[in-house]
Amino acid sequence: MRQFTVSAESELPAISEEIVALLDDVQIVCFQGEMGAGKTTFIKVICEQLGVVDAMSSPTFSIINEYRDQEDYPIYHFDFYRVEKLEEALDIGVEEYFYSGDLCLIEWPDKIKPLIPEKHLEISIKLVGDNSREITIRSNG
Repeated sequence: MRQFTVSAESELPAISEEIVALLDDVQIVCFQGEMGAGKTTFIKVICEQLGVVDAMSSPTFSIINEYRDQEDYPIYHFDFYRVEKLEEALDIGVEEYFYSGDLCLIEWPDKIKPLIPEKHLEISIKLVGDNSREITIRSNG
């Protein structure tokens, strides 16, 4: 487990480097945090680190966005905030994405917890103070 406290968005690239270094061993990354904690912002920084040049946004309404990294491999960005039943996630084929070997970045993973592969990274973002965030990285599986 690694823990960081950041007070500015400009500090995120250094932390994202540590996460990117772990992606050889794990392709599922779950982002936990309350609304407005910075999950989407952190995902954007990680994607930039991976060479994504596409416009990135939270897939709150579409549930999934696909980006391409510098090697033209897909990166899937999920937002399960609006999902109310596991069947909704199954209907879009999440298991195919999760077991494809491609990178999957997941916001609101607790909404579909039984479907998350055992081997994954968990990134917890917690608001502390006025503008600071505490970021915790845990490896599971």
